[in-house]
Amino acid sequence: MSIIGNHCLNRSIGRSYSAADGPGRPAPGSPGSRRTRPRLRRSTDLTAITDDRPGPAGIDRDENLGWAIGTDVGGTFTDLWLRTDDGRSFVCKSPTTSDVVTGVIDALHIAARTAGVSTEELCRKVDRFGHGTTVGLNALLTGRTARVGLVTTLGFGDVLEIGRLRRGTAGLEGLDLGDYFLRGQVAPLVPRELVVEVAERVNPQGEVLTALDPGSARRALEALRDQGVEAVAICLLWATENPAHELEIARLAEEILPGAFVSVSHDVAPTVGEYARASTTVANAALGPVAGRYLGDLQAQLQALGMTAPIMMTTSAGGVVPAATLTAVPVRGLLSGPASCVVAGQALGVALTRPKVLTLDVGGTSFDVGVVVDGAPLLREEVTFGGADMRVPSVDIASIGAGGGSIAAVDDGILTVGPRSAGAEPGPVCYGKGGTEPTTTDADLVLGVLDPDRFGSGGIRLDVDGARAALAEKIGEPLGLNAIEAARAVREVFDAAMADLVRSVTIERGHDPREFTLVAGGGSGPSHAWKLCRELGLEGFIVPATATAQSAFGAGTSDLRTTASRTCYVRLSPGTVPDEDHAAILTAAFEDAGRRALNTMPHPERAEVLYTAAVRYRGQTHHLDVAIAPEPDAAALIALLAAFEAEYELLFGKGAGFREAGFEILSVRAVAAVRTLDASTATTGEPMAVRDVRPVVFDDPHTPEETVVLGCDWPAADQEISGPALIQLPGCVVVVPPGGTARTDDGGNIHVEVGHA
Repeated sequence: MSIIGNHCLNRSIGRSYSAADGPGRPAPGSPGSRRTRPRLRRSTDLTAITDDRPGPAGIDRDENLGWAIGTDVGGTFTDLWLRTDDGRSFVCKSPTTSDVVTGVIDALHIAARTAGVSTEELCRKVDRFGHGTTVGLNALLTGRTARVGLVTTLGFGDVLEIGRLRRGTAGLEGLDLGDYFLRGQVAPLVPRELVVEVAERVNPQGEVLTALDPGSARRALEALRDQGVEAVAICLLWATENPAHELEIARLAEEILPGAFVSVSHDVAPTVGEYARASTTVANAALGPVAGRYLGDLQAQLQALGMTAPIMMTTSAGGVVPAATLTAVPVRGLLSGPASCVVAGQALGVALTRPKVLTLDVGGTSFDVGVVVDGAPLLREEVTFGGADMRVPSVDIASIGAGGGSIAAVDDGILTVGPRSAGAEPGPVCYGKGGTEPTTTDADLVLGVLDPDRFGSGGIRLDVDGARAALAEKIGEPLGLNAIEAARAVREVFDAAMADLVRSVTIERGHDPREFTLVAGGGSGPSHAWKLCRELGLEGFIVPATATAQSAFGAGTSDLRTTASRTCYVRLSPGTVPDEDHAAILTAAFEDAGRRALNTMPHPERAEVLYTAAVRYRGQTHHLDVAIAPEPDAAALIALLAAFEAEYELLFGKGAGFREAGFEILSVRAVAAVRTLDASTATTGEPMAVRDVRPVVFDDPHTPEETVVLGCDWPAADQEISGPALIQLPGCVVVVPPGGTARTDDGGNIHVEVGHA
């Protein structure tokens, strides 16, 4: 085992390193595990490593491995992960284009050149094409959506205006909640003049109280047609219990508004809660034409290049579905990129037998944290975007506006970092594109973490002097600090904000962060993870070889997964014991939800279906989702309530439960999943080469430490590094602090132990 540290800077690292080959491979470090260094192919846009040896021993690549691609479209870069049929892996980046599709095709061209094939040959070989994007979310936040009209029950036209009496503050957090200038800044998704009412009424039991008036429905739809709507959202009272009226209006809409996208609430968001159901249905309608055009264009261009594999889109719930499914319900893909990153961390946890994982993704503008418990990511039923609460099953991701481009400023003697961001244009001061406000990237550069000549995917030389001057002027002068001290102060505030967010998703929810494995991804995550570990008391963290493109890797390897919900209202008075009548209500809901979850599954016979129920104490507003057996009898309901109380007290403290109030079961959710891809790789990687030695500031701004700088494209197995050290990977830098150590495994993952401060 090679030990790389300050004591061996002048030693050559020329030995062969072992790497995993799959079943039957020799253990790392055992006789016969050594192999020759793989040949590298490079591109200015793509960092890749290829291995010309035969495929992995013990694996029939024709049956188990195929060419697979995962793509993720971000605000600055479009990431692509490629796995060939012999297990080689590549990661590349291409600038994101305004039409999005061009950036994806550009990334394909780069991947093909690196794999040594034509783009057409690459496309013909691909068995799996996973795709994630923020196109829908960005369209929703910027208002670049289709013109939508809402059809609702007579007397309920103000549902979006009223919301939950907090619509004007939805999405605001922290001190912003007290800023009255920020209230009501976001208008409803549909202006009041495009909301029409129809005469009809259904009660909570699904019984028709007032039959649908066809004339009223026709007049309402004709009014929307005359106002030029491109999409129609239909949300009637209690349509979840009886959708007949929604279906009839949808039929009329297709007749009166031919070509318009029609969205019905009982299909898009079949849960209790009229406002969230309405806003979800409206958002889905607004995104329908946008998603249809975008995915249609992408599919056409891929087919023109010879690709026959269908586009598999990532969803907010952490899986992939055929693109046609999200074309009909695009609102379910709002958080596809961040969810893919969590799923990639989940897969790594499973591979390493780590059931509890925290995923860390620090990009240019945001910091996202996901939580995996018992091998499964935590989910939530509702998200808030653009001032609207929407019922969208999603991986539970917490985010703050803190990233590499977050702007540092001093206001009334207080240093803040973010949420304002310099973005890609003009970017941080060190980019030299006209930026004047210092960012966390500028601070990392001044502290010595970043290499001005080796940044990101290449092509940018960072301006150290400019960053130092901006930090001295904007931060140092108001606080009486020099440039180095100012840079360290920025990092301290930035890292503290990240630590607070992690505490909010762990400690505040009854989890001890020290029990979790931290997986650091994104461009800045591996640089700051060491400090986060010390803040939280974690022993260390893991950086995957695909860290800079974790969401693309997740899109390319995620399970096929669909989710469906069904309302079912069971009220249990204090002291009531669940019986078979209560179980029958849940069984009917389970059958409906399970059937709908499997309807869009290409291989339903191979799917595993898991169920949860939404439970709360009577009189409460919020609920908890608790796992339940697929065939709920009375005993299963008793166990469900016991599990609910245990989880409730885990979240809110011992004794917080109050069974004297009774219980309510609101709905059930079915999650169907099929494992679709073997994520094995045979990429052996390369030894880390010493690139530089330079002073880096860790804890004391007055005493920088001489730090070895190493680098490679994909780490080979069985290497050890002693801190302080910097490991330059494509698109990111892994910081191994003083007293810390790092080692690599046969998957190219870097395991860092931070040691003690």
